[in-house]
Amino acid sequence: MTDESRRVAALIPAVEALLFATGRPIPEKDLAEILEAEPPLVASCLEQLRAGSDGSDRGIRLEKVGGGWRFVTRPEFDSLLRKFFEVSERSRLSLAALETLAIIAYRQPITAPEISDIRGVNSSAVIKTLFDRKLVTTAGRKPVVGTPFLYRTTREFLVRFGLNDLAELPRPEELDEDLALPDLSEPETAFRAEPEIPDPEDGEPEEGPA
Repeated sequence: MTDESRRVAALIPAVEALLFATGRPIPEKDLAEILEAEPPLVASCLEQLRAGSDGSDRGIRLEKVGGGWRFVTRPEFDSLLRKFFEVSERSRLSLAALETLAIIAYRQPITAPEISDIRGVNSSAVIKTLFDRKLVTTAGRKPVVGTPFLYRTTREFLVRFGLNDLAELPRPEELDEDLALPDLSEPETAFRAEPEIPDPEDGEPEEGPA
């Protein structure tokens, strides 16, 4: 065993403990700072932990999401964990909220009037709900009459949807191809020990952020 291999082996338990202690993704650089270790060694630890948790004989897996790393339960145990925690039904975003979130994700930065114009309905209340849930945030103001706020997605958005960065968003043409095929598979989910997103109102919004 090389000196580097020994140092990686010594670090793995500490990296595993830090990741296990929080449900939030931890960036590699933060792990390196906390452990006072060289970033390449931490990267090797993470790859070994991920490889070791990829087997079907494990109940958890290591994933990279939102620019960091975290442990999550495997999707096939979702119903079992919901039964244990007495969660009867996953709270979901309304169709209006999902539609608005998709527009922001693909068109960001974008203003509320522009979103409403695309949807054909006032979207201020839905944007406020997404803002309150930390899925979107402001990105300055657009230099036009009224200087409306620009909106963009957040790191929380990446985490909630299992993305490492915006480049992983499916291209519109890929979505068109996928929606043209019958969906015969169960949705892949993983249980998180975090608050779920409650249903925002589906009705027409009245007021919200400018």
